[in-house]
Amino acid sequence: MKRVPKPVFFIVALLILAFAYTAVFGIAYYNGDNKVTVIKGISDIRWGIDISGGVNATFKPADNYDASKEELKAASETIKQRMQMSGINDYEIYDDEKNDKIIVRFPWKADEKEYNAAEAVEEISATAKLTFRPDKNYADTKVDKSGNVLPITPTNPNASTETEDTRTDEEKLNEALTTATTDTTIVLMDGSMVKDAKPRYGNLSQGGLAEHYVELTLTDEGKDRFAQITKTYLNKVVSIWMDDVMISYPTINSEITDGVAVISGSFTAKSAAELANKIKAGALPFSLETVTYGNISPTLGQNALLAMGWAGGIAFLLIAVLMIVFYRLPGVIAVISLTGQMALSIAAISRYFPIFSSFTMTLPGIAGLILSIGMGVDCNVITAERIKEELRAGRTLDGALEKGTKNSLAAIIDGNMTVVIVSIILILVFGTSNILSFLFGASTTGTIYAFGYTLLVGVLSNFIMGVFCSRLMLKSIAGFKPLRKNWLFGGVKNGK
Repeated sequence: MKRVPKPVFFIVALLILAFAYTAVFGIAYYNGDNKVTVIKGISDIRWGIDISGGVNATFKPADNYDASKEELKAASETIKQRMQMSGINDYEIYDDEKNDKIIVRFPWKADEKEYNAAEAVEEISATAKLTFRPDKNYADTKVDKSGNVLPITPTNPNASTETEDTRTDEEKLNEALTTATTDTTIVLMDGSMVKDAKPRYGNLSQGGLAEHYVELTLTDEGKDRFAQITKTYLNKVVSIWMDDVMISYPTINSEITDGVAVISGSFTAKSAAELANKIKAGALPFSLETVTYGNISPTLGQNALLAMGWAGGIAFLLIAVLMIVFYRLPGVIAVISLTGQMALSIAAISRYFPIFSSFTMTLPGIAGLILSIGMGVDCNVITAERIKEELRAGRTLDGALEKGTKNSLAAIIDGNMTVVIVSIILILVFGTSNILSFLFGASTTGTIYAFGYTLLVGVLSNFIMGVFCSRLMLKSIAGFKPLRKNWLFGGVKNGK
């Protein structure tokens, strides 16, 4: 057997335990009264309606607009897209075509404290129109809920009150694209020319500090328009507005012809992601007004999550004791790898890794997570039993570790790959964008998707922790002379 250096056991074990701690508790600090989250933990998970309750709202087209069946469907699809981009998979949307209404149910945010249904409803029904305008002139300011002063209402400082501007919008735009006007009421480009938007983190200028920003990928039309804008407004300011609120006012430092633009400003990771999601979702086909809204009580009761937490903790402790009693050192390593598997599954749900979308955790999702932990236990049991069999057949410790880990791999892959295939089918068929919602309904499809997602994440985590890391630790710890006793690896007591 090829020996693994002794320090590897301690390095891998400490990394797993440190990762598990941060995945469970997260890392955050307070800047005054504002909590700044560096790494998300369990407290940042968005729980489903069945666990934490949520919001029930009914929308209709504003100003008595008579929406067609297709327009109503487009509006509901936009709302659905916004929720998917926010990591909300536990939701229900119904189109009431007869009465021109859209009925929506979705869970609270993870950090919700005031349970303000009106504010939650506004989050998914806002129009969020993006525009690029000359200069940075504005008429007024407002203070947001975080205490930030925001410029609002674009204006033209050179407008005359004596003469009326009779130019058409097209004439104003053509002039702005050739003369670099400072009239902020002119729209140079809007969100319809943006193909994609993604939150990013890095240095925008050489020698500058890393910051959060939003990267825009433009359409072919937007690429040509933006190239013209950056040429005309070189070394001048072009402000960026979301509805009537100025969110950034960068100075154009060079001509941009590759179709990629950047929105920078005082963004946090959260605000950059929210802005990118709003831009990607686009504006609704018409304005919506809220007919009714209210709170939904959790279907399992307020104490259900606490009870499940205690049950899971007790079950894990019992499994840990049994693994150590029956399999000794492989049992200890199995407990460490199972801890890492649980942490990796939690991290995939809480958006510990910013590149992955967050996820709404429901009761079926918890069931999928628990089942995947069972698969992880099974993986470690198969490996430990194979090693025990090889030792009792007379092999040396190194030979038993080599042969046992090798012989168990095929059985582990077969069992886990079957679950992976089933999980992928559940996600694709019953996901938030699916082909069977017309049969089972929005609630059922979201519920089954949650189960498939957590099951898949758990099984993939098992391959990383239960197969790769546990075997690495096992071969490393076998290098310590005081521990090179067969009975510590499942052999007979008087083995060498």
